[in-house]
Amino acid sequence: MHAPLAAPVAASLAAELQSRLDGDVRFDSVSRVLYATDASLYQIMPLGVVCPRHAEDVVRTVRLAAQHGVPVLPRGSGTSLGGQAVGAALVLDFTRYMNGVLELNAAEGWVRVQPGVILDELNALLKPHALMFAPDVATSNRASIGGMMGNNSCGARSLLYGRTVDHVLEQEVVLADGSTARFAEATPEEWKRRAAADTLEGRIYRDVWRICEENAAEIDARFPRIMRRVGGYNLDEIVRRRRCNLAGLAVGSEGTLVTVTEAKLRLVPTPRHTGLLVSHFHDLLAALEAVPEILPHGPAAVELTDRIILDLTRDNLDLAPARSFLQGDPEAILVTEFYGDTAEEVAGRAAALRAHLEATGAGYAHVPLLDPAGQRNVWNIRKAGLGLLMGMKGDAKPAGFVEDTAVDPQRLAPYIREFRSLLAEYGLEACYYAHASVGCLHVRPILNLKRAEDRVRMREIASRVADLVLKYGGAMSAEHGDGLVRGEWQERMFGPQVYQAFREVKAAFDPQGIMNPGKIIDSPLMNESLRAAAAGRPLQIQTHFDFSRDGGILPAVELCSGVGACRKKFGGAMCPSYRATLEEQHSTRGRANMLREVLSGGTAAPDMADPRLLEVLDLCLECKACKSECPSNVDMAKLKYEFLAHYHGKHGRPLRSRMFGHIAALSRLGALTAPVTNAALGSPFARRLLDRWLGVDQRRRLPPFAAQTFDAWWRARRPASSAGDRGEVLFLADTFTNFNEPEVGKAAVRVLEAWGYRVTVPRLRCCGRPLISKGMLAEAAENARHNVRVLADAAQRGVPILGVEPSCIATLKDEYRELRLGAAAQEVAAQSWMLEDFLAARHAADPDPPYRPTEREVRVHGHCHQKALLGMAGALRALRMVPGYQVTEIAAGCCGMAGSFGYEKEHYDVSLRIGELELLPQVRAAPEAALIVATGTSCRHQIADATGRQALHPVQALALALAEEPV
Repeated sequence: MHAPLAAPVAASLAAELQSRLDGDVRFDSVSRVLYATDASLYQIMPLGVVCPRHAEDVVRTVRLAAQHGVPVLPRGSGTSLGGQAVGAALVLDFTRYMNGVLELNAAEGWVRVQPGVILDELNALLKPHALMFAPDVATSNRASIGGMMGNNSCGARSLLYGRTVDHVLEQEVVLADGSTARFAEATPEEWKRRAAADTLEGRIYRDVWRICEENAAEIDARFPRIMRRVGGYNLDEIVRRRRCNLAGLAVGSEGTLVTVTEAKLRLVPTPRHTGLLVSHFHDLLAALEAVPEILPHGPAAVELTDRIILDLTRDNLDLAPARSFLQGDPEAILVTEFYGDTAEEVAGRAAALRAHLEATGAGYAHVPLLDPAGQRNVWNIRKAGLGLLMGMKGDAKPAGFVEDTAVDPQRLAPYIREFRSLLAEYGLEACYYAHASVGCLHVRPILNLKRAEDRVRMREIASRVADLVLKYGGAMSAEHGDGLVRGEWQERMFGPQVYQAFREVKAAFDPQGIMNPGKIIDSPLMNESLRAAAAGRPLQIQTHFDFSRDGGILPAVELCSGVGACRKKFGGAMCPSYRATLEEQHSTRGRANMLREVLSGGTAAPDMADPRLLEVLDLCLECKACKSECPSNVDMAKLKYEFLAHYHGKHGRPLRSRMFGHIAALSRLGALTAPVTNAALGSPFARRLLDRWLGVDQRRRLPPFAAQTFDAWWRARRPASSAGDRGEVLFLADTFTNFNEPEVGKAAVRVLEAWGYRVTVPRLRCCGRPLISKGMLAEAAENARHNVRVLADAAQRGVPILGVEPSCIATLKDEYRELRLGAAAQEVAAQSWMLEDFLAARHAADPDPPYRPTEREVRVHGHCHQKALLGMAGALRALRMVPGYQVTEIAAGCCGMAGSFGYEKEHYDVSLRIGELELLPQVRAAPEAALIVATGTSCRHQIADATGRQALHPVQALALALAEEPV
């Protein structure tokens, strides 16, 4: 391993890189912390980080590194599970800039890409051509093609499609001296011609051919004869498959040989029809014994998931609704997928397998799923498996150090029987999930790696598992590569002769040993550099929020295992600022890494009030999407609120934060003289003044105050004579409804009374959301205590508490539970509803809704807090009660406004960039006659400012269709 760079050498290298590159060069402590981990068990501080903009940046970087003798580590999305993407090296992150699709030839079935392109993005582009890149890793929504090539990734359907190496036709690479080469299929004559060159490329061709010839018999004897083998270097590609293409050797080399800047990939047709059969088992081994019974039926995939993972989905906000396919309480399920040219063919094959399994007594229930929605539910749970496991509460977690073994599927059950016996000797439980079709079973023993004795046990177990794998003729590295966790065992796996051949291959490609050293060969002990052992003395801080369910604030941060689900670029809402910037710093994972470094006593920042931590957390929009979409349920918004309380407690609170935090009091004053206030605040002079002195961007229009507040209207009106038949409801007139948009509150009252409810409006303080978002937690807690006292009696009587602003209802249901307010807060939370959710739940089957037929297309955008904590199903169902409304949800993430975020000068551009990712273009493209509906006031303002379209609240859309005239 290379020694750390001396400070003057690092500074000199950084200066040279900055002067010669167009990309980003970062040697600061924060950037190094962000790249010190991946999704593995390891943590190693890199020397610096480069985000190259183009191939020439890569050439210059590698050339300078070679001149300085500095290690280089090419990195994709950092989802590696073996520690491949961490090291004391100069990290090259390809995902920020070098992420394009360069050329597509659909007729010939190939595509050229840069290494940073994400698998799901690539396949989305290919879908209209009925083509796809076949390897389908569970992390497909954030895994980069470069990382997949580095690891030789496989996926659930490798039974059909094999490994990544089977689909890489050519590569453009930068060699270890900074020269470039093109790896492609070569004739023997072409190989010899290239080998004659007096260059590093020539040496590589000469030495690789010699190594393969000298060791051919041993390579053929020692490489496992199973498809799922990705350990070591792919010398079998040349020896067994007679493939004269160095791309076959570079794939799976984990960045230890070359740096790839471009690749030509083979594409395959997308399946026409798919279907699943989900088989339930009371016993894990019985499930594994059924795999050989399934394989003759020609499946595309056979996936195993155990009870531990299935149970973890119960409390996951995003996945709990997907459990509908489960029957009973299985210890394990097998998910068998079939492809076919017709739906009937798929259904027939699933039925035939079901009949066969039932006849043989395998499993107790077999559920066919032929509809796309049902199949998505199953795959969402399967793909979330690792993240769910790593979200397990406490310091003991399923540890990924023997999770990548594979044996022949016919021998899988006896192999796992011995594996379980081995773990039982140590008194350990384990989690199991698998690509059972190819004998690859991920086993994760539950260990507390913060304890030295468990770190010792981990290595003992790995050594014994290596022997067990050899006994069954399997592979230690079947999918996730060698990295730091399996590199130690490669000589035992392949024998000394082949291991020496690996060393010679490494020397041929990388004479200085600078390419991602310590991986695949000459690796350190597998229990060194563990993240869990890297902590200093953890900070002891008094928190405002209750973190006891997670074991404290540090364990709450450590829920982030680095799987990187927050780096997905479409689908859901997480993480808006990362999607806009593609900066690791602005992902939930990046923020969690920095928080963990601080809270665990690391050296990057001394305490929770360090300005560098503010820089990392600044672009968190507090959207709460991570709380539901992150499989580990990391609540970064809650952590940011806590941080801001400590930060401003030390540094003082800016005037703008106090102003936005106390927006309710300011709105009350502004509404007293609404016409004058609106004219003043809307003037160019006032907007420039606010821009200059408070940092409220002058390009943003402040919401006007209503001439008549909702409270004033409510006090002056009489309730409808028909109201009250269905009982009492409390309506929460939030700050924005009261002072800025009373028409939303009026529509809410009309709708509720039309349904026959007697509406009561309690006198409350601001719910506290603006205070919470600015870290003013003590004041927010005081407001919350007052409101809970006011609402407690109604809650205890079972009176529904209804609101129209998602962030306010989310505060009652989420933060009020976290502020240590006692049982009354829990009762208030249980009775709190979004108004449209309440109507949908109470009247879903009502035969006579109080709406007149209204033919209208309605397009709905949901507030982030609503999508994350409450769900959009209720709002959509409520709108569909109107006869004639054609309701569709806009497939978009965050609008980018995020309360005060979009008003703040330093955030304005990012706010609009987030909106332009998905939402705003779809609003502009909507027909003029379509009704645009947005549940949050911030969302409606963003839509109005950016598109000129006026969005309505769902309750306004319901009021438009009421049969009776307004009161």
